[in-house]
Amino acid sequence: MTKELTYLNYLKQERLPTQWCPGCGNGIILKLSCMAMEKMNFQQKGTVMVSGIGCSGRSAGFFDLDSVHTVHGRALPVAEGIKLANEKLNVMVISGDGDLFGIGGNHLLHASRRNTDITVICISNAIYGMTGGQCSPTTEITSKTLTTPRGNVDSPINVQALITAHNCFYGRSTTFHFNHALKCIFEALQHKGFSFVEIKSQCITNDGRRRGFKNSYEMLMSYKETYKINNNTNKLEHNEIGIIK
Repeated sequence: MTKELTYLNYLKQERLPTQWCPGCGNGIILKLSCMAMEKMNFQQKGTVMVSGIGCSGRSAGFFDLDSVHTVHGRALPVAEGIKLANEKLNVMVISGDGDLFGIGGNHLLHASRRNTDITVICISNAIYGMTGGQCSPTTEITSKTLTTPRGNVDSPINVQALITAHNCFYGRSTTFHFNHALKCIFEALQHKGFSFVEIKSQCITNDGRRRGFKNSYEMLMSYKETYKINNNTNKLEHNEIGIIK
């Protein structure tokens, strides 16, 4: 008899608590991913989780699923290969902005162009958190990082434009907007074709404190104040969260 699935069944609970820093948003997104799989009634033996390198890349080790922890920037081609080898599998990727947009940016271009039927959850904390806090592809202009002590002068990547240019599913949310983020992941998993969910997440240790935040709570409140939900648009502005199909 198949046991009733709850979101906890998708986790290797003996590995909890995680090794992430107190206040990190990765744990929130780990739970959101499991809750979305529960809503989809994904079977553990039919679901594969793929991750890259970085703090968020460690997520794959907490799922009680077949999982692959790839080398830096290569999560997407590995996930595409798995899906092409067995199209019946539910294939998901969970990784960070540095892994997906920086080192793996070329693969993101072509995965979206090919419209491969996989779902990508990007933990977008605007920093290379694991290696000390260097500027990443999503670091905001003027933001101070280890490699931009006077403030970043480069524009952050417009991932929305990249994904929607190929008519793929794009969702954006934050770790503060818990129910909205769950809706984004759930609808992405329902989508047939390439789907991408970008979740703005806090890294207090190697980003927030450098920018003047006292704790993770202040970073979450900044998401509350900055981002507004827009459910009726085909283009999200800089301070909006929503879904574009």
